[in-house]
Order: sequence, then structure tokens, then C-alpha cells
Amino acid sequence: MTTTPAVPVVLPALPALSDAAAYAQAVEEAKAAAAAYYEGGTSRLDDDAYDRLVRAIAAYETAHPDQVLSDSPSGKVAGGAVEGDVPHTVPMLSLDNVFSDEEFATWAASLERRIGREVASWNVQPKLDGLAIAARYEHGRLARLITRGDGTAGEDVSHAVGTIEGLPAELTEPVTLEVRGEVLMTTAQFEYANQLRTEHGGEPFANPRNAAAGTLRAKDRAYRVEMTFFGYGLLPLADTDEALAADLTEAAHGALMDRASGYGINTPASTQVAGVVVTSVEEVLARVAEIAAARAELPFGIDGIVVKADLAADQRTAGSGSRAPRWAVAFKLPAVEKITRLVGVEWNVGRTGIIAPRAVLEPVEIDGSTVTYATLHNPADITRRDLRLGDHVMVYKAGDIIPRIEAPVAHLRTGDEQEIAFPAECPQCGSGIDTSEQRWRCERGRNCHLVASVSYAAGRDQLDIEGLGQSRVVQLVESGLVTSLPDLFDRVTREQLLGLERMGETSTDNLMAALDAARRQPLSRVLCALGVRGTGRSMSRRIARHFATMDAIRAADAEAMQQVDGIGAEKAPVIVAELAELAEQIDRLAAAGLSMTEPGATPPAAATDADGQDTPEAGPLAGMKVVVTGAMTGPLAELSRNQMNELVERAGGTSSGSVSKNTSIVVAGEGAGSKRAKAESLGIRLVTPDEFAAMVADLLG
Repeated sequence: MTTTPAVPVVLPALPALSDAAAYAQAVEEAKAAAAAYYEGGTSRLDDDAYDRLVRAIAAYETAHPDQVLSDSPSGKVAGGAVEGDVPHTVPMLSLDNVFSDEEFATWAASLERRIGREVASWNVQPKLDGLAIAARYEHGRLARLITRGDGTAGEDVSHAVGTIEGLPAELTEPVTLEVRGEVLMTTAQFEYANQLRTEHGGEPFANPRNAAAGTLRAKDRAYRVEMTFFGYGLLPLADTDEALAADLTEAAHGALMDRASGYGINTPASTQVAGVVVTSVEEVLARVAEIAAARAELPFGIDGIVVKADLAADQRTAGSGSRAPRWAVAFKLPAVEKITRLVGVEWNVGRTGIIAPRAVLEPVEIDGSTVTYATLHNPADITRRDLRLGDHVMVYKAGDIIPRIEAPVAHLRTGDEQEIAFPAECPQCGSGIDTSEQRWRCERGRNCHLVASVSYAAGRDQLDIEGLGQSRVVQLVESGLVTSLPDLFDRVTREQLLGLERMGETSTDNLMAALDAARRQPLSRVLCALGVRGTGRSMSRRIARHFATMDAIRAADAEAMQQVDGIGAEKAPVIVAELAELAEQIDRLAAAGLSMTEPGATPPAAATDADGQDTPEAGPLAGMKVVVTGAMTGPLAELSRNQMNELVERAGGTSSGSVSKNTSIVVAGEGAGSKRAKAESLGIRLVTPDEFAAMVADLLG
């Protein structure tokens, strides 16, 4: 296994507990937060704040062992605020936490001292952000669901049977045993759950974890909400066959997870962050880094990585405390969601006239950066989430993803919150607003924000018109020389440019030459420059390569447009309608000499052989899905990411921005990070920029 540097974890500063009174108050606050979360899926504190509070309590108790309160959370199982009436066969314990490579190495060394030998192997898997449950199967049939409760007994939530994906009603074998794991909501399930909840008059959940906790306990709802289960353990029950019981007791953890998958139980093995077995601390930390790097792309939440001694013999020798096993630990990751306050909403107009709301937040530190703004998508989204000015909101951020508001924390409302005012006219130009779709749009469309529209078209990844920056576009628009994109090519003259301020003969001739060069850009660049809603650089390339000519694109109806990879039933009619709206501009651009064909592409009607079968696209990368990451060097050093993707597609491949099991190769340049790590973990072929340049040498000229 190739090792990579672990993701650094910056420990947040702990709140100071200066005396016994502050300590007692902190214990009460932690107890109240845990009770609110585990009983109803709500809490005044986000994960990061709760973790910091509990660590501060533990630090005070270490310094003042004679003052430890009996109800301190440091000695209780997570969820211990909730009492249950169904005894567990074996206690459902929590996990101790570490927050850095150094803390993990110290913990691992203490474990090896405890067992008197090196740990033979480690099991590393994601720490799923949900609710722990025990599922009891009798002769292969799911009989009972029990929450963790206080660790010794839990609540019976068997009414939720049938609503949890990954927890089958019947196993592939008629065995009697207990499955332990985590119930959570994926991002998609959470969005749907909140939609149903608000449609039925309920307040939206703040985040997927709270939604899972509340939903698992809900009875007699008028609607059905699904959740997802991931198993992390198998245990024998009193009636378990003796041979099977022995196997479950003696098997290594990795083998148990393989058995669980064989029974039809969902485990992390079905995801891109599957559990792995390694043999050294260095390999553990490398896998921690890989899982952390993939976090932002996962369709469900994780808040850390669980590391366990894999062998049953090591686990038995290490034993367990009253709260946590001594052979397993949670490597916690920096929080990606925090609670802050919504203080305002800004309404911005994009280059196509879309009017987009943006949340203004009280600044909050999330995942190493200060977050002040978050996306709100559209007015319907604000209404559905019942957002109000002054609300406490749960803000989510992961990796380079734009922060988003998941939901208001409704139980923290004071009554002083105010409704968010929607604009009655376009905030850019004062024109009317088309509200017929979820995303509102100025009635003037892209002409509303002409400077942004023309500046985008002139950009490096579109027509690449050197010398036509935003200030020059502003000058052209304000002078009246440019009222739409085609004016640049069929209306603006050299004499008119010379008449503008700060435009001498040299700069004028350079701009005229750049405009002439733009006429030779391929169809995909022209299509992208038009700014068709529902498309961007990648989609414009796909459309151009699929249809080959602008005439074929314009002739396509919604059904034909859906044949392009990535265009579905919802997006296709929008693109077709946009192209019809742009008909006059396209005609003028064609008449002005801009290219309306895509080099190397074949029109659909000509892309079949004599037997009517699809003809494979030629090229050295035919049929391959390629991801480019890091800085390119050598013959590729001057190419932008967009130009690299164009090169991939001219070579017959498909460019992609994310690594998956379907990726063929990853071109890894200097500074390649999470995508390289993910490719290594999936066993995907890595090539250097020089190696890739050799593969497509005939196309580099």
C-alpha cells in the first residue's frame, strides 16, 4: 500500500474551565445537549462545540480527580441521556477520540503496551455520522431494532423496520445473530425528508444526523422517510448456533465485515471509503488521509475514521472500560458544519439573468476557513426551508465546496426572526422578473448583465479574446458599441475602437487580431461562449462532440438532446429553449465567420456503420474516462485545465472532474492531492504529464 501524508488536524482551542462552578455548568450544558440530540434529534450545540466542551470537561477532571461529578459525560456512553428498556446482549459502548497523527500514535503505543505485543493488524473504516442501533435476526428474519440508549439497554424502534435501506428484512442465510451498525440519511434522503416534513407542516431538520435520530423514533407519520444502514459488527445471540457463535467470536473484524456483506447487509465496502486491513501505524495514517480526502465527495456524512485492532485475540487481551473499548478509537476530523446566524440575504444577477440569493452569515470558522456567505439556491428553496432573518442556521462546508445552509435550527428561535423579503424587480436593472421557474430570471435575460455575459464569452476557456478584459467590455457597452455578443464581430470597426479612450493603434490592432483568432475557435468554445443555461465548459464540449455541427445542435429536440451524456429530461428542454432564444445571435455569429463545427467529431447520422451499429470513436483514448489533476509540466505546461479536457476529448476519451471506479486513468501533475490518493486507493492507473503527452503526441502538433 502506497502511503500519503495524513491530512493535518488543527485542534480547536478548548474553553477554559477555571473552577468547580464552571466545570459543573459545563457538565450540565453537555448533558442537556446530549439529551436534546438523542431524544429528539435536536441540540443547541453543533458537533465541534460539543466535542470541545467534553474535552474541556475531561481536562478539568484529569487535573481535579477529587471533583469528578457522577453524571459527567466523560464516563458515559454516547446516548446515555436516553434510558431504554431492552437490555443489550453485550454493552454498546462509545469510542474514545484522537484528533491528530501524534495523538493516534500515542494511543496505538499505549494499546501495544497493554497487550504486551505489537498489534498484528489494524482495521480502518469511516466513522459514519448517524445513530447506532442493534438489529436482531432470528433464523434469518429481522425481528427487532434497538437503539444504543445508555449502552446497557436501549429503546425498541422496531416500527422503523422496512424504512432502512441496507438492513434487509431477510438475510441470505437463516442465521440467528445481532448486527450492529449506524443508521443515517444520505444527502439525497435528507433533502427529500425535509421536503416531506415541511410539506406536512413540520419544521425542517437541521442536518442529516439529527434527521435520522428524529425519524428513527417517529411513529404514525403520514409520510414515509427512508434511511440507510451501514453495518460495523456481528454478535451471537443466546439462540445462535454454537459453531456460528464460535466463528463470530473468533473472527477478525475484517472477516466479520466480509461475512456481513455475504448476508446481504450493507457495509462501507460498498462505498469509495471501504474498510481496509493494514499492518502498521504509518499505513493507518495513510488510509486516514485517503478517507479524509474523499469526504467532500461522499453522498453521506462522516465525522472521522474508526481504527480497531483487527484480531479478536488482540481485542480480548485489551478489554474494555465502562464507556469505551480499549482496542478501538475514533480519529475525529475537523468539523464541516457549524451553527451560526443568518443576518442578511443578497440578491445577485448572473450573466444569463438568473437572480440568485446568497446568505450573509455571522462569520464562523469551519474546516480551517472563515465562512461569511453561503448558497441559498433559489427563492423556492428559502420558502421550503422556512428560513428567516435572524435564524440560527446549520452551515455545511466540505473541501472546496461552496458553503450551504442545510436548515434553520428551529428550536433556537426566539420569536424575533423576520421573513426574508423577495425582490419585486430585478436588482440589477429594475426590469420585471420571470418567476415561472424555481430559479427566477430578469425578463431581459442575458441582456440584463451584458458586461458579465460578454466578459464570460471573451474568457480564456471560451473564445479567449486577449485584450478584452472586463474594464474594456464596460467601455464598449457604455459607449453603445456592443449591445450583444455578435456586435464584437459584425459591428465594431477599427475606426470605432480608435475613437475610444486609451485605445491607440497598437492596442486596437491587437484586439482586432484577437477577435479574428476567436473566429477560428471550435464549436464547443462558441457554444460555451453563448452561456446556454444548463451548460458549461464540459457540457458544451459533450454537446459539440455529440452533434458535430451547430445546425445539428439547433435541429435537436428535447429527446435528441437527452442522448448527450449528462443531459436528463429536466435539463434537455431548457437547453433546447435557450438555443431557440439565441437563434438571432447564432445566425449573426455564423455570418461573421465564427466556426460552427467541432474538429474530429462526427454528426449522429454519420456515426453508424453499414449494419446500423454505433461506430466507436477513434483516438488513442477511445472509450477511456480520464481525470486530470495537479499542475501540468513538460509539453503540457502551458495548457489550462479546460484545454487539457479538450485534448482528452479530441483523443476520443471522456474527461471527468472526479475519480470513481469507472475512471480509466488519472493524469497526476505536480501537487496532485486527494484525487491522486483516491486513484491509488481504487487501483486506478496513474500517469505523469510526460507519459500522457506521449499517449496523445499526434494531437499536440
